[in-house]
Amino acid sequence: MPLRFEAPTYQAEHLNIMPYQESLVQPMRAELTRLGVDELHTADAVDAAFAEAEDQTMLLVVNSVCGCAAAMARPAVALARQHPLQPDRVVTVFAGQDLEATTRAREYLAGIPPSSPFMALFKNGDPVYVIERRHIEGRNAPAIASDLVGAFDKFCGTDATAEDGPESPQMEFPSFGNGLPPTFRSIR
Repeated sequence: MPLRFEAPTYQAEHLNIMPYQESLVQPMRAELTRLGVDELHTADAVDAAFAEAEDQTMLLVVNSVCGCAAAMARPAVALARQHPLQPDRVVTVFAGQDLEATTRAREYLAGIPPSSPFMALFKNGDPVYVIERRHIEGRNAPAIASDLVGAFDKFCGTDATAEDGPESPQMEFPSFGNGLPPTFRSIR
């Protein structure tokens, strides 16, 4: 009789996930909080923020320890915060640290794959513009900030909505005949 191995299945609440040490992430948090971005540390805080922004615009930033968050995402938020037209509220959760809050925030993004860093502009409780990690990697902070500012101009202080679901940056990749973006590198 052949041996058969069945991998156990786990629910997230059964995993012993260790968040990053607070002393490690504090400087990364401060890059956003010094800009007036409100941190949400719990699921209840996330729910309260979404309830308060039900008839408003709100930018959600999923912060991260990764290099693209440090070099591109957080600096892009800093640049976009200088624009005169802003969402009514700007909030953040920290992936890998605020586990419960991050999970709850992602529940408001049904159908959008989780990634970090990540940004979503909400209007009247619905996501109208999203910038996923794939829209951040390989780009510079001013380009990402320009995407945010364009979304602020379109959706903040206007009657515009995203009729067919949330919009995203329009990115074109040169074709190399294999359908993969130029940033993809195969391990040989």
